[in-house]
Amino acid sequence: MKNITKLLVVAVLLGATFNSCKESADVKEETKTVVKTEVKDKTTEVNTESETVLNANLATEQELNTLGLSSEIVAQILEKRPFLSMNDLDVLLEGVDKEVLYKNMFIPFNLNTTAEADFKLIPGVGGRMAHEFEEYRPYVSVKQFKREIGKYVDETEVERYLKYVFVPVELNTAPNEAILALPGVGKRMAHEFEEYRPYKNLSQFRKEIGKYVDDKELMRLERLVYLKDQ
Repeated sequence: MKNITKLLVVAVLLGATFNSCKESADVKEETKTVVKTEVKDKTTEVNTESETVLNANLATEQELNTLGLSSEIVAQILEKRPFLSMNDLDVLLEGVDKEVLYKNMFIPFNLNTTAEADFKLIPGVGGRMAHEFEEYRPYVSVKQFKREIGKYVDETEVERYLKYVFVPVELNTAPNEAILALPGVGKRMAHEFEEYRPYKNLSQFRKEIGKYVDDKELMRLERLVYLKDQ
């Protein structure tokens, strides 16, 4: 009888232990499910952010319409561009949530001529980093910018900055790689830039490149280049 009682006690204890383990396992599984769901949600949230920063001087009407801008502002952008600086566009956008908009649309700043304070229009750039942008002038190449600013932020952040800035090129000496790094300049146009070297003056640049683009695009391209003797 005592043996039977002992067996019953052991059985009850084993059952309690099994249920406890099962409950613990269920809790762990539930926790895993919650964590997986949270991670998945975070991943989805990150992926919804645009990795492309549209150049307001080059974006199509359809692309501009995806930014949540009113039809009136889109019409004004199309009519008034090319904007020779981001400051000109910034004035036009009064009343718009610029903090959000500038993560998706911008006009790249000239690293060698932009006022230090204006660099703070770039999302995530505060006073300290704006100072560092200005500190290493003049920039002669994108590689120089990467090297100097890479002292303060990681490579990913440097690449993000490069969506908002550019280094102007010297028309007669810039390598093909530097020309291709200019905003909105592809292989065909880079070839034309080099084709007419040496340039004696910017008037010659306007004449030759004006064979391939309209006056507005020519005005935009001209702000990306310079000649040493001028």
